[in-house]
Amino acid sequence: MDAKRVGGCLCGAVRYEVRGEITQETLCHCTSCRRANAAPVVAWFSVPPEAFRLTKGMLKSFSSSPGVVRSFCGECGTPITYQRDGLHELDVTTCSLDDPESAPPRDHTFVRSALAWAPVEDGLPRYPALRDEAEGSPPK
Repeated sequence: MDAKRVGGCLCGAVRYEVRGEITQETLCHCTSCRRANAAPVVAWFSVPPEAFRLTKGMLKSFSSSPGVVRSFCGECGTPITYQRDGLHELDVTTCSLDDPESAPPRDHTFVRSALAWAPVEDGLPRYPALRDEAEGSPPK
């Protein structure tokens, strides 16, 4: 059976569905994600780009750094996706899902950038940067 998750923005102008397996469920502490989402940490999951489909509205996007495009609702500003050049994956904000409990985080990334007042003490694996940049990283 093809798993389907649905989500959207705060105002309802944008709706999407994701089909198939999700991977790399993480809590990202990088400065760029924190600033783009105005939050101390951001929950993401990854899917192949073709698994993501808008069902209502349009996303606006901008290049937040070289080779990176972030998209969001143009009406309310809710962040929805992140895509880096050269990777066949699209990262989707977990909390934009209607049921974010269906995609709990498996680890923390970029903990070297974590805020001191937001300690990482939940027992999940922690990586200083990306998983694949850490020695002994688990396979994706």
